[in-house]
Formats: sequence, C-alpha cells, structure tokens
Amino acid sequence: MTAREVLARARAAGVMIAAAESCTGGMVMAALTDVPGSSDVVERGFVTYSNNAKIQMLGVLPATLEAHGAISPEVAAEMAAGAMLHSQAQLAVSITGIAGPGGSEHKPEGRVCFGVAQQGKAVIVEVKDFGALGRAGVRGAARDHALFLLAAALGQP
Repeated sequence: MTAREVLARARAAGVMIAAAESCTGGMVMAALTDVPGSSDVVERGFVTYSNNAKIQMLGVLPATLEAHGAISPEVAAEMAAGAMLHSQAQLAVSITGIAGPGGSEHKPEGRVCFGVAQQGKAVIVEVKDFGALGRAGVRGAARDHALFLLAAALGQP
C-alpha cells in the first residue's frame, strides 16, 4: 500500500490521520507528507522515541511502561489512543519496536508493535516479527506495515 493510496482513501472518507512513532522516527509521516497535497488529511505526527516522550506527549502510563516495556502491545495501544486524544485526527497509528541491532530472547530484533485507533472503535493492536533485517530494513518494513494498517482501517476508497 502506498502513501498516495492511503491519502486517497482518507480523503474519500473525510478522515484526518495522526501517527505516534518510536522506532520509525517519523518515517510514516515523512512518507505521507512526501505526497503533494497531503495536508488536507495529515493532521500531525508524534515522534516519541524516549519513554518520557511517550508519557509526556501521548499520555502513556508509567505503570504500563514498567509492567510491559516500551516494546509491547499495551504501550502501542496507549500510544495510538494518545495520538487520537492529543490531535484532531479520526484515525491514528502507532509504532514501537526493536529496529536493531540487538534485542533479547523475549523481544528479538525486528519485533514491532502497532496500534490503530479510530474514532468510535476499540484500539486494535498487532505484533509483527520482521526478523533481523538490519536497522534500515526493520524500519522500512514497519513504515510500510503502518501504511497498510491505515489503509485497512479506511477500507475501500
């Protein structure tokens, strides 16, 4: 799914988009805003790389971070919900993961957690294990999957 297609679906639905990004560092918003005219559907992006940024900008609970860690479905859900709460968007995606190098037995390199929040619906979370694709590979795969999730939330144009 291309950014252009996501924007067309959002435009047709009259939906504004926000993103809360950690490991991708703004790559989803960059992909969307690379398309001329995207300002009519791109509301805002949050790059919340640190735990403090997740807490301060998105309202992620310190207890959630302590109990589950930043790379978790629980934090991804709170990030997506926070992006909705702190924007005028009707649809938000969140991304938090381990781009590498590194990782652990329980949270390997390439694991990325996504959240999708949509006005009037429960937050959906998804965990993808992209594998050890290298930092750029994991980040690119996460960006592309986030665009896919936005398009899926928007349905057919």
